[in-house]
Amino acid sequence: MRQVVLDTETTGLDPQQGHRIIEIGCVELEDRKLTGKHFQVFLNPEREIDDAAIEVHGITLEFLTDKPRFYQIEQEFLDFINGTELIIHNAPFDVGFLNMELDKTASSNKALAQYCSVLDTLLLAKEMHPGQRNSLDALCKRYSVDNNHRTLHGALLDAEILADVYIAMTSGQSSLSLDEGLSGLDPVICKPRKRDLDRQPIPTIYADREELEDHRARLEELEEQGVEGCLWIKLEAQN
Repeated sequence: MRQVVLDTETTGLDPQQGHRIIEIGCVELEDRKLTGKHFQVFLNPEREIDDAAIEVHGITLEFLTDKPRFYQIEQEFLDFINGTELIIHNAPFDVGFLNMELDKTASSNKALAQYCSVLDTLLLAKEMHPGQRNSLDALCKRYSVDNNHRTLHGALLDAEILADVYIAMTSGQSSLSLDEGLSGLDPVICKPRKRDLDRQPIPTIYADREELEDHRARLEELEEQGVEGCLWIKLEAQN
């Protein structure tokens, strides 16, 4: 069985407000083993990136100015995922953005459902661990998957980490202690992940205290004024 673990980075939280994908990262699993094949691309969103999003992934518009547009990599991406089961953490978020991007192109490709099925590991984790934190970081801790190198989010890096988490979640190994030893544990779970040394360094600019307070005040204002509240606050509570 061929599966593809996928993650995206975006300019913001809501494609309905014009936000776009700026990075797609995918890794391939064949019979629950990493094959070494991957698909990764940075994209020029042709719009500004929310400051709050840059705090999460560190990707700036300046870095993306010479990168391709989605329509230019559309077919290569679809060829990579065609006929697979996509494994995504909080799948509605990524699928919503990808379907929006597909809908914007001039091709007849309008939805991921034409090409693959989707497994949401967040829903799976909630079923397996009700009432517990089920963010990717929390699952890494629960399943002893090393993510110490993850200082910023990145689509390919997060897809690699999620692949390890998914293998651990579905292997019957719920935890690892020193007393249990390493027998029976998929070796990919123990393999340290390193950043791609060929990836261009991304400058990190941290918000100061005043900026963080202004950001929180703005989120609370949106929570009060919006019909459905503030999606960012809901995602924080969910994760």
